[in-house]
Amino acid sequence: MARQREQYGILYEGDFGLSALAERLSAADRSPDEAQLLHLASEVAAAAEGEGAVELGVDVRCLMDSPLPDDTIRTVWLVATHGRFDPAQCEAGIRGWLRRLAERWPGTQRERAPGAWLTRPSMDEEELRTAVAEEIRASSDALSQAIAKSAPVTLSPGAATESLEAVARQGDGDLALRLFLRVLKVYDVPVGKEQYDRLMELDTALGFPGPLVYDGLNVLWPPIDPARRDASGDFGLSALTSWFEGAWQEDTARERVQRAAAADDSAQTPGSAAALLLADAHRLIVSPLHTETIKVLWLSASGRGYNIDNLGIDARDWLRLVEDVCEERLREIAPRYRPTAPPVRTDVRDAVLRAVREAAPLLTDVLISPHWQPIPGGRALAAVEEVVTGADADLGFRLLLRLLGVAAVSLGHDQCNHYQALGRRLGYGEDHVTEALEQLGFSPEGAGWR
Repeated sequence: MARQREQYGILYEGDFGLSALAERLSAADRSPDEAQLLHLASEVAAAAEGEGAVELGVDVRCLMDSPLPDDTIRTVWLVATHGRFDPAQCEAGIRGWLRRLAERWPGTQRERAPGAWLTRPSMDEEELRTAVAEEIRASSDALSQAIAKSAPVTLSPGAATESLEAVARQGDGDLALRLFLRVLKVYDVPVGKEQYDRLMELDTALGFPGPLVYDGLNVLWPPIDPARRDASGDFGLSALTSWFEGAWQEDTARERVQRAAAADDSAQTPGSAAALLLADAHRLIVSPLHTETIKVLWLSASGRGYNIDNLGIDARDWLRLVEDVCEERLREIAPRYRPTAPPVRTDVRDAVLRAVREAAPLLTDVLISPHWQPIPGGRALAAVEEVVTGADADLGFRLLLRLLGVAAVSLGHDQCNHYQALGRRLGYGEDHVTEALEQLGFSPEGAGWR
């Protein structure tokens, strides 16, 4: 049965289909009988207000209609459920069990409601099958060792890998990937950062909800390093300013910083968001910049979202609070981490300084927060320039992008290309400069981004 792909992340918060059923079975206290199995399958089908029935049915048909031997299907289910479910023990046998599921959930195609879905993911099936099979083989040794140590059933060496790969090759790449992830998690198989990144690329290409990959996966994260640029979007102090732009009265300022410090990108070592924010805050605190300059930076980059001047809060004291929150987060998530300042990027200082100065005509007549205690755009830009020359060009460029976004200026084609090139030199994630430019009404794709 041909799979009609969806932006699954719109429908589901985590796993779905037969792999979600395997997750429920692996968590069961004991091996379920067929009545209990159907009850758990009904819960999976009821997900997303009943939309889960579509993916469950399609998964079932992909296995049932495949040329996979029954022993292969049995092995996959034994390892995916940690031995909690053996379909060969069902009265009707393995394919009889699948037929019972197919009769209840026939795997109908989902009709697209106009305007309700984003573009459906499109990935070549053979490319997907090959990619999934390669990831399964990459984990073969670690997977075999983990199963041999903890599996409640005895399997021949490599049986799990061979069976999962067979599902990818002869059944369905989408389902094979989800079952493979389920096996990695149930046996706590360690996954290196490079492989994790590849799995997340498949996650994005298939429109999966991000947690489907990373929730419960034993990733061998590299040490926290504020010089790394793993996040796809903004980070550090420039990202924190966006947390305060607009209405945010649902929490206190400290709670807001806590949320930002804990907002690690899925590609980052846990604790990285706090480490990057801490590095930016500390760099400004110890810099020769006047406290007044730091105040203008904060007020302008946040669009006066948090008026530290009216509240009588010294700008450096505000950054010290940010430091405290980041250190609390790091003690909790990475107690062995010792904060280090990444090297100052002197190699891009001239290029960033030129970009700041070229932006001057755009901000000459602009007022930040024009309706209440406005800040002249030129004054805000001068503060950004001081960051570039007196603190760090990397932070200065990120604050420039924030300032242009808050001011909602119009950029020319050459300026956008310049910003894209600078973003690449600084190692920013693919969405960082792209999102900043899109907010200004510019299409990076038309300018040849990436």
